[in-house]
Amino acid sequence: MKNELGHTGEAVAARYYQQRGYLLLGHNFRTRMGELDLILYKENQLVFAEVKTRSSTGWGTAAEAVDLHKQRRLIRAAQFYLQNSPFAEASVRFDVVEVMPAAKGWQVHCIFDAFQGST
Repeated sequence: MKNELGHTGEAVAARYYQQRGYLLLGHNFRTRMGELDLILYKENQLVFAEVKTRSSTGWGTAAEAVDLHKQRRLIRAAQFYLQNSPFAEASVRFDVVEVMPAAKGWQVHCIFDAFQGST
């Protein structure tokens, strides 16, 4: 159930970005350093989006789960991705996307440029 909720949240987040003109380059990109949920591109900017899907706020907000340790893992995974990417010259941004069920569909809260990475 939890895994299904996560996959649905990632699909909702990808649609959110695509509706705003972003190109989805990849999802669930796995490295030994960690996993990148969504990799997107728009106007010479590469976006690595960490998607957190919650069924409620009982355990805190989704963004709170992206602590310093998680941020470091995401940065290392992004650096690995960039080594072989044709987008290596693009500027880079890290977003955290919170997805929760709402009365009609899904509520998406995107924290743009949530943390800085030295890529």
